[in-house]
Amino acid sequence: MFCSDDTLGGIELIKKISWLLCGCVLSVVLESRCVAQTSGQQSMTLEQAVAASLSNYPEIRAARARAEAANAGIDLAKTLYLPRTDLLWQENRATSNNIFGLLLPQNVIPAISGPALGTKSFDSAWGSAGGLLFSWEPIDFGLRKATIDLARATASQASAVMEVTQLDVATSAADAFLALLAAEQAALAAQANVDRLETFSKSVHVLVDNQLRAGADASRADAELAAARIQLIQAQQTVEINRANLARALGIAGDPVTVDAGPLLDLPQATSVSIPKFDTHPLATLQSAAIDAVRARERILDRSYFPRFNFQSAFFGRGTGLPLNGRTDTTKGLLPETPNWAAGISVSFPLLDFFSIRAKRRAEASNETAERARYDQTVQNLKAQDARARALLDAALRIAANTPIQLRAAQESALRARARYDAQLATVTEVAEAQRLLAQAEIDDAVARLGVWRALLAGASVQGDIKPFLQHVSTAPIQRRK
Repeated sequence: MFCSDDTLGGIELIKKISWLLCGCVLSVVLESRCVAQTSGQQSMTLEQAVAASLSNYPEIRAARARAEAANAGIDLAKTLYLPRTDLLWQENRATSNNIFGLLLPQNVIPAISGPALGTKSFDSAWGSAGGLLFSWEPIDFGLRKATIDLARATASQASAVMEVTQLDVATSAADAFLALLAAEQAALAAQANVDRLETFSKSVHVLVDNQLRAGADASRADAELAAARIQLIQAQQTVEINRANLARALGIAGDPVTVDAGPLLDLPQATSVSIPKFDTHPLATLQSAAIDAVRARERILDRSYFPRFNFQSAFFGRGTGLPLNGRTDTTKGLLPETPNWAAGISVSFPLLDFFSIRAKRRAEASNETAERARYDQTVQNLKAQDARARALLDAALRIAANTPIQLRAAQESALRARARYDAQLATVTEVAEAQRLLAQAEIDDAVARLGVWRALLAGASVQGDIKPFLQHVSTAPIQRRK
């Protein structure tokens, strides 16, 4: 079969269009993947990291669910005020043999109504029953209100647990963020040290090759370079470990995380920490809620040793195919044909429950004493944490004031040692020692300012709310970048 030139041209045009479409689709796919990778590697600020941790961390979702369950318990306790209405329908087939005599309460032998007929027949007949029982307790001497108060105290306790969990998660995420920044700055300083020692090692090898220096200098330079590389590897390992810790604190363990330092590489403008109110801290609120829960249980026990009044009203019907003459009537029994109604008030009093209630009351009183002691211990712990945070802040500020001096002196020492070595007035050991001091000074200066921020974070955690700390970070100007 032969094709014309027009047909061949059309086929070629279709091929070109197909290749063009494939290229477009491929470019779209690659672009989407690149965008996804870029979004996955997008740097996050400290505020974004804390917000992500509060949104993703599983323990917060668990605490929120427990708080919602406790709030539902309040609605459940309020249903105690509602009357109880029970419906019953029963169909059975049984014999009519019955005897007189006492039968103690039990759950094995079915109850039989009617007189003893003196028969021993195994003939059976149908029986039926249906009814409605309405029960309501008009007087409870405050027992139901005490039960509702216990449900409210439990809900307050669950809400306090959620606040403590949110504070812990937010603080842990912020601290992990700052720890990662410190590790990255230390790794940058270690990399700079490796770069300097590589340059120095090359120059020493040139001098040794030209027999201007002893071969021991080259060996010492190589050893210092290898030690600097090992230090860099360890610093990079610390970075990755802290990156994994941050991802776990954000609730996205295993995902890549990069951070944006923002103003955190500069000293904060405000470095004062106000005196916290320890009684409003979430931990103190949680312990106070625990005391309220114990006191609510005590009120329930105080109102348990009272008579119980129950108003009951019933409407029911019975049907049987076994009349008093003992002859089975197969036409009856399937429906409750005999109606009855009843109404009354029953009063019950647990007379001997006094001893068990008294024992429970003593136990709850001891529990209250224990919870109050835990509250005092919580306040003591918060005061100790506040003193520790202030000591950390004071030391961090003084260290940050001295590290620039240390860095400038180490830089000058390294330059002079190198100049003396080039002039053959110093040994390679002096240069190596100066380089080592310079590397340590760079690391100390890099993490000193972050140490101030971490101390401020510790102080904000003792305050019970790190939002002012985050606001301080977000409004601080960026003065310089490392």
